[in-house]
Order: sequence, then structure tokens, then C-alpha cells
Amino acid sequence: MGKIVAISNQKGGVGKSTTAINLAACLAERLKKVLLIDLDPQGNATSGLGIAKEDAENTVYDILIGKCEAEDCAIRTEFGKLYVIPSNADLAGAEIELYDMEKREFLLKKAIKSIKKDYDYILIDCPPSLSLMTLNALCAADSVLIPVQCEYYALEGLTQLLKTINLVKERLNTDLEVNGIVFTMFDVRTNLSADVVNNVKENLDVHVYKTVIPRNVRLAESPSYGLPVIRYDTHSTGARSYRELAREFVKRRIK
Repeated sequence: MGKIVAISNQKGGVGKSTTAINLAACLAERLKKVLLIDLDPQGNATSGLGIAKEDAENTVYDILIGKCEAEDCAIRTEFGKLYVIPSNADLAGAEIELYDMEKREFLLKKAIKSIKKDYDYILIDCPPSLSLMTLNALCAADSVLIPVQCEYYALEGLTQLLKTINLVKERLNTDLEVNGIVFTMFDVRTNLSADVVNNVKENLDVHVYKTVIPRNVRLAESPSYGLPVIRYDTHSTGARSYRELAREFVKRRIK
């Protein structure tokens, strides 16, 4: 039975989609069968894997409204055993459209229940907000991976997100766990990055991945070419970091 992991942070620009794309690709490189669900209307995870958002016949939006089944929407990418359920701007209006639906928080969980056994990992790239889409991801997931940018206000936003996760665990998904925190955009030239990492470790009782993702030009360039960094520049610092994160991620045991 596959593990479902939501990749979430309500703050934008923290490397959330970058982590979703590259962790998924590195897991596939390790011969894991992976499904990446793009739950963000911006569709960055979709385009970052070379899929044209506007040309996608079936998207996660179609799954949520019951137009098609999840297995019919999963597109096999050219990156080994990596599949993606794409997203586009249609998803932006879904919150209003789904507002009156019964048990709307569980639409995604219901939709992917039948395919969970078909994958080693199902990763969900959440939108940068605490929205209905994020709530659907948290209700469907076994655990949450939280990318955190190494910046001054990181702890404040992280504390709010952890409160939300605990609330979901109490009321909607008792099995939900925090998979861990992965620090992104780490700059070795500044003391701030190291201070942020130490601050989180000292103040929050949550698993922190040893692997940190550095600021890296090749990593920043790769989405514009529709490639994960391990295909765009396999020897780059970004590629090495995400391979190491995937190794650590696979070893991580969540009850």
C-alpha cells in the first residue's frame, strides 16, 4: 500500500513545487512508482514536468467534480516510473463550485482511494494557502512534508501550519502525521540560514531532515525547461541535494 504525502506550506515561494517535482523524480530514479498530484491552480508541478497545462484533457479538477476517475487522469512522464495528475486554471474556481458538496474535504481522499495500492508514493503538491484544496490534501494524506525557506519569518508561518495540521488530525484525519521539515534556499554565505535551521530545531518538536536544499542556479532554471534538475543538470548541487533528500525520505518511517 502506497504512502500519501502532502507537500504543504501556506507561504508562497518556499520551494514547495520545486521540492514536489524533484523529490518525485528522484524517487522514480530509485525505481519507485510515484504519482505526483498537482493540487495547485498555478500548475507549476505540471509544467515543471514538461506537460502543457492548457492541453491536459483530464485534470485534478475533473477528478474532484466526478467527471473522471483518478486512474484515467494519471499521465506517465518520460522520467521513469513517475506519473502526474495535472492541474490548470480550471481548479481556481473549484472552491466555489464545491462549496455546497457534502463532505467536500474528503473529495480527493475518495477519488484516490482505489489507486493508492498502485503506487509506492503519492505526493500531493498543495497550493500556497490554507484553502479547501489544502484541506483535501491533508485529509487524504498519511503525512505532511513541509518545505521551509531559510528566512527570518520562517518560524512564524511554520507554527501556524503545524497548528492547522494538528487541528485536521484532531477533527478530520486522525492518522495524519508530520513527515518532517526540509529546509530550502539555504545560503551557506549567510549566518541567517544556519540561524533559521537552529531556531526551528530548538523551538519545535518535529522531525527535521538532515538534507538541506541550497540556492542553486541550475535548480532554479530547470522548471522553465520542463525538467527535474536531475535531468537538466545531473551533476549540479541541486541534483545531488534532492537525491540525498530522496534517500533520507525513503528511510524515514512514519507509523
